Amino acid sequence: MTLTYTPLADIPKIVQSLRGAFNAGITRSLEYRKQQLRGMYNMLAENDAAIRDAVFRDLHKPPAELMIGESGMVKQECIDAIKNLEKWAANRSVKTGIVNKFDNVHIRKDALGMVLIIGAWNYPLNLLLAPAVGAIAAGNTVVLKPSEVAPNTAALLTKLLPSYLDQRAYRIINGAADETTLLLEHKFDHIFYTGSGSVGRIIMGAAAKQLTPVTLELGGKSPAFVSRDVDVAITARRLAFGKFFNCGQTCIAPDYLIVERGIEDKLVEAFKASIQEFYGGSAQASQSYGRIVNKNHFNRLKALLDQTKGQVVVGGEHEEDDLYIAPTLVLNVTKEDKLMEGEIFGPILPIMVVDKLVDGVKYVNQNDQPLALYVFSKNKKAIDYILDHTRSGGVVVNDALIHFIVSNLPFGGTGPSGIGNYHGKRSFDVFSHERSTLIKSMGMEKLNDLRYPPYTEKKTRWLDWFLFDKASFSGNSSSNGSNPNARVSSPALPESSKKPAQEAVKTSPKPTEAPVAAV
Repeated sequence: MTLTYTPLADIPKIVQSLRGAFNAGITRSLEYRKQQLRGMYNMLAENDAAIRDAVFRDLHKPPAELMIGESGMVKQECIDAIKNLEKWAANRSVKTGIVNKFDNVHIRKDALGMVLIIGAWNYPLNLLLAPAVGAIAAGNTVVLKPSEVAPNTAALLTKLLPSYLDQRAYRIINGAADETTLLLEHKFDHIFYTGSGSVGRIIMGAAAKQLTPVTLELGGKSPAFVSRDVDVAITARRLAFGKFFNCGQTCIAPDYLIVERGIEDKLVEAFKASIQEFYGGSAQASQSYGRIVNKNHFNRLKALLDQTKGQVVVGGEHEEDDLYIAPTLVLNVTKEDKLMEGEIFGPILPIMVVDKLVDGVKYVNQNDQPLALYVFSKNKKAIDYILDHTRSGGVVVNDALIHFIVSNLPFGGTGPSGIGNYHGKRSFDVFSHERSTLIKSMGMEKLNDLRYPPYTEKKTRWLDWFLFDKASFSGNSSSNGSNPNARVSSPALPESSKKPAQEAVKTSPKPTEAPVAAV
């Protein structure tokens, strides 16, 4: 299927029409939003064969991986949003003080307006449509920009979408750098981008000129710690699944292993057995193994294999015409190796062997926070130490990748691996504005005399008592057992004289130390 780019002259017209549709209130009613979400669900359900074919042409993605990582997840997002929309969109009352006791004080959930969602090629369905579910549910109009690197999927979505979603409110714009650059010159109320950190910086820079908020789902080198006490066979199976799913082209795939010395050889043998189990004697002949998306990425990965100083102990075979790179393990990789410079984004798994996992923690902390972090261990102290002393967007213990499909877990990065998160209700919140609302009663005007000029000392004391809680502690000493937010006596009565309770001086605890025996 041929992908036709949107003419540059059409882009301003599309953006303007979507802005007008939002201002006209087309997307305001909850029933309208549900109708559109049902349309998206039906688009996926009724065109499963065509979607399979398009994604297979782009990535040689097996149907099971398409269902697990793409279409199944988006359909679940639609179901959850339709089922919970009234609850998500309802006003939320907040606790108030005496002054506003008889007022209507709440938080509204308002749509942001017109938003832009820029998808990625490695999951060309999910990473475009899953955030769109949240944007539609929240009542926005949406510009969808699929990745041109997955042209068959982009072309199919462009063909299907008008039959299922209201074109007054939701439009696809296709193109590459020129079209995206022109899009970014327009004012959006939110931009949601999934892709590389380098392009993420460009997106954020363009958004900053318009003071447009962004959600950036980026990536990074996601480590997997493996302690010597693990069940080696199970660990290898789960890591092999997480790494070679979608041929390693997953932003949260384990990027490298930090393995405690003594089990590395057994782990390699277990990986060999898992790869044989998953893909048979030849992964290239298997219908369960994908391909690299294009020759540029193939050549980038091949160059990494050519330049590594580590030992290729599994795989390493490749064929450019088929865009095939075998599931590959590289043992005894050092920190300075070419494989450790940037995110690999392919089916190559370096193994760094360390004497203690604490050494791996130090290495991870010397680099950017990853999008995901994995720990394989039976030792709770070791697990807790790694989690307490590292930062990452998400973490999974004793498995890999699977947190992505848990819709109630917010998915996103931290620092260079991303800004913001989504999935489930969090997707709705991303594209909503929490609008603080206070509807004041016209009664009790006499009470308002206290806040009107002319001011007096007596008015000021009464206002202070009405408006603000009084602490029940004195100085730096905390009181014993009393409510710190409790209201004390009114300004009409003098405070009772009390001496502050003296607390015993406590020595500061030592900083948390690594449980050396465990880690």
